[in-house]
Amino acid sequence: MTAPRTTRTARATAPHRKRVHLAAHFPGVNSTTVWSDPHSGSQIDFSSFHHLATTAERGLFDFFFLAEGLRLRERAGLIHDLDVAGRPESLTVLSALAAVTDRIGLAATVSATFNEPYELARRLATLDHLSGGRAAWNVVTTSDAFTGENFRRGGFLDHADRYSRATEFVRVARSLWDSWIPGGPPRRLAHHGAHFTVEGEFTVDRSPQGHPVVIQAGDSEEGREFAAASADVVFSRHSTLETGRAFHADLHRRLAAYGRGSDELRIMPGVTVVLGDTHAEAQERAAALRRQQVSPETALLTLEQIWGRDLSSYDPDGPLPEIDPDPGATLSQGRVRVGDPRAVADRWRALAREKGLSIRETVIETTARQSFVGTARGVAEAMDAFVQADAADGFILIPQLTPGGLDEVVDQVVPLLQERGAFRTAYEGTTLRSHLGLAEPVWKG
Repeated sequence: MTAPRTTRTARATAPHRKRVHLAAHFPGVNSTTVWSDPHSGSQIDFSSFHHLATTAERGLFDFFFLAEGLRLRERAGLIHDLDVAGRPESLTVLSALAAVTDRIGLAATVSATFNEPYELARRLATLDHLSGGRAAWNVVTTSDAFTGENFRRGGFLDHADRYSRATEFVRVARSLWDSWIPGGPPRRLAHHGAHFTVEGEFTVDRSPQGHPVVIQAGDSEEGREFAAASADVVFSRHSTLETGRAFHADLHRRLAAYGRGSDELRIMPGVTVVLGDTHAEAQERAAALRRQQVSPETALLTLEQIWGRDLSSYDPDGPLPEIDPDPGATLSQGRVRVGDPRAVADRWRALAREKGLSIRETVIETTARQSFVGTARGVAEAMDAFVQADAADGFILIPQLTPGGLDEVVDQVVPLLQERGAFRTAYEGTTLRSHLGLAEPVWKG
């Protein structure tokens, strides 16, 4: 298979201009994906993964990214209806995609809590070999006992220990990847740490990238320190110019403490794109899409995550509850309650009073993910400006439809980014590290 390239000719990138990095996120099991749309396809058929990955490769994206879920979410003991599509195992899917793609990176989300370093390092090194140096690992942590019930350890891991385990996990994995002398035999590893003891020889030769790319998505104080110490790419939630610039500056400030330079980390927020022939049409499409994404049932479930109370008797088109959240209660299992529930509830009620919003309208207003809405040219200009302002290094695009949700972006926005000199016109290397502009790690024998 030859390296894909777009057909439009673009001017050479100016030396001072930052290049926009793009990646594709396979639509997850959440309300971002519009299941009711007639163009929505399967979440588990290989054809869906193949279509989205090859579309992203046609668009010269850096990598294709799969999320993970180790247990189906529940509400009051019943499986949440957004989870009935199932969640296949990421590395298996990516290994199959390695055979039908040529250049695009292949990123798997794998928990550092419910896996072991030796076994996972081996699987990732194998994918890196099979793909010719395109493997990546999105490191996530899990501390809830609900997910732990699927594993022999149960919920043993304290929340405070999740990043200490992840940090040691990544260190051991990298030691295993480094244990093979380039072009020579393996060296025995003897690691004795707080969380892991690993002794023996690794079974996989040093892979094409040296180390698979490490991605991280935590935004807490501990998560930011972990990213500064260990990550190659950060999957950020900061998709506004102001918060993006603050986050970018904060992470880059932290790098020096770990002996790292600013060229060793890429920050890529997760974003969505809604296009129209005019800006007004795009705004209209975005508003209609949000109402599809936030059904009346989803609105109430979102509110229950904050209130910790059964709100099924409330009218989604009525006002927010006057009762306060129960901070110690959990109605929905497998979902994260973000921040201080009372503070979030007060903020949402104030917004609802100010704008006269119902429950459903408040959820739509506060959980909107349409980061770029407009014409193709307007979106290309906004993306480029975001990167040039050091608010991010690029974007992980989260489409609303499976599997064709990226088609418009690749066909309409990418050529305009190329015209601006902000995006590649062909893959210039064969590994994911080369796409990201990251140096291959120096072997540490």
